[in-house]
Amino acid sequence: MTPPTGPRRHLASSPFKPDPEPTIEIYEIDDMVSHDSYGMGRVIQVEAAAVTVDFRSQTVRIPSPFYKMSKL
Repeated sequence: MTPPTGPRRHLASSPFKPDPEPTIEIYEIDDMVSHDSYGMGRVIQVEAAAVTVDFRSQTVRIPSPFYKMSKL
């Protein structure tokens, strides 16, 4: 049996609250960020569904939602 993909469906008769919608951080050019895998970096490009971050050793395009990244 394969695990289900996507968000779980909430039944109206369930006594449990539905999972909250994740809030997606909004980044701007020159924002300093911290990434769990790459370390500290600076946002150099912002797109609708991704940001490009310069981590000095490499430049990485990170798609939304930004689970492993936070603004400093």
